[in-house]
Amino acid sequence: MKARRAAESLTVQTEIVLPNDTNVIGNLFGGRLMLWMDIVAAISAQRHCRRVVVTASVNNVSFNHPIKLGDVVTLEAKVSRAFSSSMEVYIDVYMEDHISGKKTKCNEAIYTFVAVDQLGNPIHVPELVPETEEEQKRYEGALRRRQLSLILAGKMKPGEATELKALFTAADA
Repeated sequence: MKARRAAESLTVQTEIVLPNDTNVIGNLFGGRLMLWMDIVAAISAQRHCRRVVVTASVNNVSFNHPIKLGDVVTLEAKVSRAFSSSMEVYIDVYMEDHISGKKTKCNEAIYTFVAVDQLGNPIHVPELVPETEEEQKRYEGALRRRQLSLILAGKMKPGEATELKALFTAADA
């Protein structure tokens, strides 16, 4: 299976925040944003492996800046690392003020998807080749995030988490 570049999975989605998308103070519902993030991330993962994918986990979502009624929201998703059958997808969310046109990064998230066959069984995915400095940074961080998730799920012993251990032993040296 031929490795794929991270750039090949780039998916961009643009939405406008309408009244039905907001809470009583005019901010975008977090759940609506998570829906948009799940969709754009799933397309990104599917582009990487060219197979059906399912959401395995939402590893991190940060709501750093409120998004208001009428704002234009742009979501950019890209696979940050591929493992055996799973892929980590990083999503950056930008808000564009509809009056000034100012674009601000307001949220980010990390989702994990698994490629599946017709019966829903996990299948192998292509390796990912990071090219830019940011892609490399996210690629390296993905292994640490995966090890932490496996430890928290009880699927890995802390002593087996070599990447996480290296963070702490390097700090002690």
